Amino acid sequence: MNLIHNILVCVTQQKTCERLIRKAAELKSEFNGQLFVIHVAKPEWNFLDNIKEGEALEYLFGISKSVGANLSVLKSNHIVKTICDFSLDNKIRYIIMGETQNDHTENYFYKELKKTLHGVEIEVVPYIEG
Repeated sequence: MNLIHNILVCVTQQKTCERLIRKAAELKSEFNGQLFVIHVAKPEWNFLDNIKEGEALEYLFGISKSVGANLSVLKSNHIVKTICDFSLDNKIRYIIMGETQNDHTENYFYKELKKTLHGVEIEVVPYIEG
């Protein structure tokens, strides 16, 4: 009997996050679980007024739907806690997140998630400039 491992993809409001969703979609059948995509924004971030960011999220929503996942956009001042709570609520066993150009931010998120979510594997996909 195969174990079920739900997968969570953490995205930002950038079209380049498509690579993260596609990577998770490849793993979905292997893990026999559901695929979730999440974007957590601070309440003061008004991406809907920013056409480029709004278009990027709409694009990622379409990519998510095409691989059988929903994109959840949540607002919170506590991004790591929100991702952890979402992971626990949805029995996430595998998280895919992207490496950013700004290493200290990525390291902070990775370290905090790893410290809080025991038994969850986290994969950081390298940033590809392009």
